[in-house]
Amino acid sequence: MADNKTILIIDDGAHIRVLMEQTLENLEDEGLDLLPTSNGAEPFDMIQTENPDFVFLDVMMPKLNGFEVCQTVKGDVATQSTYVIMLTAKSQDFEQQRGREVGAELYVTKPSDPDEILDKATEVLGLD
Repeated sequence: MADNKTILIIDDGAHIRVLMEQTLENLEDEGLDLLPTSNGAEPFDMIQTENPDFVFLDVMMPKLNGFEVCQTVKGDVATQSTYVIMLTAKSQDFEQQRGREVGAELYVTKPSDPDEILDKATEVLGLD
């Protein structure tokens, strides 16, 4: 693969970041780069510099929440095509609606099914 695909994992829970990395690590053999980070303030710089293809984004984080991060990413011409999946422990319909309103492509409730995460990443990145 000429250009590596990049997934940014934004979650303030270290255990969730580790689980996501373990779920996706087999894709690294296909040229995937995994970039984990712990809060909503620094991802803007990472998204601008790394230009990830895909972002797993926690909703409830310190500093900026996932809705604010997603809205900013989707509102910027340079990053609006980035595929965003919101991750949350909350499964209320209004939360999912808010995720769609700020531009998230998918809203996944934690704990998430590792096979679903892997399948979705493989599909979106065209690695299947």
